[in-house]
Amino acid sequence: MVNDKLGTHGESAFGLAYADVEARMVCGIRVMLAVSALLMIWIVPGELAGISDYALLPVGSYAIYSVALGLFVILPKHFIATKRIHWIDLGWYASIVFFTGGVNSIFFLFLFFPILTASFQWGFEEGARIAMASTVLFLAFGLLTPAGAELPRLMLRATFLLAFGYLCAKWGESKVASARRLGLLRDVSRLSNPRFGVDHTITNVLTRVRDFFHGSNCILVTRGSDAAVYELRRVGDGEARTSPLAEKIVAEAAAPLMEFSQVKIIMFSRPSRAAVSLFGCSYAYDISKDAWEAHDRLSGEKMANLLETESYVSVPIFLKNGEGRIYVTSSHHAFSKADALFLNHVVAQAFPVIESIELLDRIASHAALRERQRIAWDFHDTAIQPYVGLKMGLSALRNKATLDNPLIHDLDKLLVMAGQVIGELRDYAGMVKSGAGVTEPVYLLSLRRQVAQTKEFYGVDITVSARNDVDISDRLAAEVLQIAREGINNICKHTTARHGAIAIQSANGWLAIRIENENAGPLPANFMPRSIMERTAALGGNVIVKQGVASGTCVQVEIPI
Repeated sequence: MVNDKLGTHGESAFGLAYADVEARMVCGIRVMLAVSALLMIWIVPGELAGISDYALLPVGSYAIYSVALGLFVILPKHFIATKRIHWIDLGWYASIVFFTGGVNSIFFLFLFFPILTASFQWGFEEGARIAMASTVLFLAFGLLTPAGAELPRLMLRATFLLAFGYLCAKWGESKVASARRLGLLRDVSRLSNPRFGVDHTITNVLTRVRDFFHGSNCILVTRGSDAAVYELRRVGDGEARTSPLAEKIVAEAAAPLMEFSQVKIIMFSRPSRAAVSLFGCSYAYDISKDAWEAHDRLSGEKMANLLETESYVSVPIFLKNGEGRIYVTSSHHAFSKADALFLNHVVAQAFPVIESIELLDRIASHAALRERQRIAWDFHDTAIQPYVGLKMGLSALRNKATLDNPLIHDLDKLLVMAGQVIGELRDYAGMVKSGAGVTEPVYLLSLRRQVAQTKEFYGVDITVSARNDVDISDRLAAEVLQIAREGINNICKHTTARHGAIAIQSANGWLAIRIENENAGPLPANFMPRSIMERTAALGGNVIVKQGVASGTCVQVEIPI
């Protein structure tokens, strides 16, 4: 289940609500058109020239269909978005036009309804298809009926239908593109969950940018305050959407990717035909001049060869303590100047947010360091010093005891043990203060101590299995530790099990925590770990309670990372 969770981006709740309102409005207009046509044919049929005796059948049927579809859409959770609806509308309107006079039908204008709805919901391609189909059907109806002197009207109406349909398709494409762009800007401007860290946020932005432009790769190269070290990130098509750590590269290796001027936005497309090359395919937008200009094609070709792509756009990135550049490449389609300019807007929105998250991470890391120092000092005062006092008291007793005292051997053993404990505590305090000497993540060390205490006090043996290479931030690790502790408490309080297991792993951008106990008595009816569910929901994950191995109980927690 963890492996297949991450698919294409679903629409946001706001987007779905807006689409639902829009669908209801379209259904209302559809019903209004159907009812108006029905009333015209029913009330004043004599004033409609060329109307067929069977015209009432398609119009009445369409009215019933429109009302039924409208009722279906207004029901809760029954919003439907499918391209078939526009084609069904076209079929209905074509039949209405055919039975109400063909070329001379006053319902000719109804053919624009499916063109408009398809264009403004699905964009240019679908709108153009509906426009072409409408024109072909209208011409077919005109040619199938005796045209005679109506041929000029047939050609005029067909031309008007095709031309206006094309304009509607273009306007619809603009609306769809604007909605997608606003959605992307909204998404990249939102603060990612700080628990996931800056790497998750950067990867999320790169993935969304690549998906929006239908690119093959999205490459980011940045330089911080150290001019000799660059960071390289890459999100490729079809790759797992994890949070990859930046790859450190030297300035010489990053130089080819940073050779463009930091005031230039680059758009390059390799010509697919020789004739295209006459018009040029490499442009640069000078930010300082606010104008497009021709760019050196040899330089563009060189970069395309380096990126192994046919087309790319590149935008400079301005950081507070450095600079960078982002590339979006595609081997399937060419980018436009509008794509390059919009990518610049996305970068301007996203990277101030990323820098804010990075600042929060730095503050949190410094706070954690100070907290470790404070804990080490408190540990020295509250734990080590009492043991030192105990050792001094034992030494005094040892000195007072005579050689024939039967307890002298036991006192010597206690002195040795006290010395060993003091040494171990001092080593542990030093490790906590410096953070060094840890062979596995701190949250795993804490979890293993919790498991050991559980076995000592409750007699419940719980095994912990986790890989040290699970890469999560400190704040997310704290949440994971708390979820695991809640699971341990549930095993001890709500079951009579004597054995359990906790497994932590990550795969394809998801962190899975599996808490399982043996079958030793039934759980309460409809048992759901409320505190675990609330914590997981706050992290954007989900919880599943199911039957585990040997009819035991398993709580599966999945958190996106």
